[in-house]
Amino acid sequence: MESDMQDRSQYSAAASLLGYVYQCRLALLESLKRLKSDPDIAVAIETLDDVVFEKDGSPTEVIQVKHHIARKASLTNASTDLWKTIRIWCDLFSGGLSEENSILCLMTTEESAENSAARHLRIEGRNIAEAETLLLQTSQTSSNESNKEGYQKFNSLTPEQRRALLERVYILDNCPLSKDLQTHLSEELWGHCERQYADQFLKYLEGWWLQRVVAGIDGSELTDIADKEIDSESLKHKKHKILKITGREIDGQLDSLREQFKSDSLPIHPEIQSADPDVTPFVNLVFAKQLRLIALPENRIQRAAKNFYKAAEQRSRWVRESLLIDNDLEQYDDTLIEEWAIRFDQAKDSLPVDPTSDDQIASGKKVFQWVEAEAHIPIRPSCQESFITRGTYQMLANRLRVGWHPEFQSRLVAQSAEDNL
Repeated sequence: MESDMQDRSQYSAAASLLGYVYQCRLALLESLKRLKSDPDIAVAIETLDDVVFEKDGSPTEVIQVKHHIARKASLTNASTDLWKTIRIWCDLFSGGLSEENSILCLMTTEESAENSAARHLRIEGRNIAEAETLLLQTSQTSSNESNKEGYQKFNSLTPEQRRALLERVYILDNCPLSKDLQTHLSEELWGHCERQYADQFLKYLEGWWLQRVVAGIDGSELTDIADKEIDSESLKHKKHKILKITGREIDGQLDSLREQFKSDSLPIHPEIQSADPDVTPFVNLVFAKQLRLIALPENRIQRAAKNFYKAAEQRSRWVRESLLIDNDLEQYDDTLIEEWAIRFDQAKDSLPVDPTSDDQIASGKKVFQWVEAEAHIPIRPSCQESFITRGTYQMLANRLRVGWHPEFQSRLVAQSAEDNL
């Protein structure tokens, strides 16, 4: 019994997560479609409704998204999905949205049943009067307890309000299933990059998109915020914040990715770029020991560890995504080693004949300061992220292919031997 309940709970959580991911991806798809004709759109997720499109500070489309794993012809007159949506719309409509010139959409993977109210509220073949009759009849005769609140709210509207509400309502059924969204998104992005990089281009765009959506929902990124007065009991508050992702922001990201996917560049994954990893596992690696040989303070060692992590992650991702091959990375590493050797030899040659320990530490710091502040050696001409160069140097230092202290190899080999005793 307990096992069955756990299984149902896990299934429910998985379905909810899939539904939310679907909602986010569908919002991106719909944004890309609208962006072609209107760069001034803005989109918000989980605000007034699941997805809201806005222009000039006012909502133009308020969209409820319903996802089901399998397509079924179950959007009937007593459909729970339909009446949950109607309940929300009645609240919004009564609370002030009636003054806005907004379209109310239900986007669902299901199909409207024949001769149903939902079928009459499609874009084609609309019959608002028949839809109203069917909805009223259902709300007054159905015994479905799940829909009770929706029935009550719909019946509480005046005939004029019901008509005005339904004139704005559009049912968009047969929306792409989750497994088909990849194809639809790729079609919208056709021509943005070379064919062989299309899947990777979409992955990087979706990575950025998800970060922006999460920033909007948790309030961690408070830009482009508009306030709307909504007097609705179901929303539990009167002032509802809307954090917008603007069309021009999406355009800017598309432009950035197009540049990154050119032959003279490489894309930087947003999750890696903004990563703030726990560097504790790295503090005893060889590259960190190298930095302690030159008495570098811990805050700079931790910064080097972050660059080590980010460069290693991004390089691995490029290889996995077939954007680079191992030979490309070997050539880049060789270039960094050649540049390092020049600075390292110059620093050693500047030492006195019998250098003190302080002289050697100062020499090593000089070489490392060059890596921190001056070594700007992009892996490709237009891939300018500094953590790639700095982090790759830490990766090379971890393999003792480069170092900072004039005697880094002998010191660390001896230290390793002592550690193994």
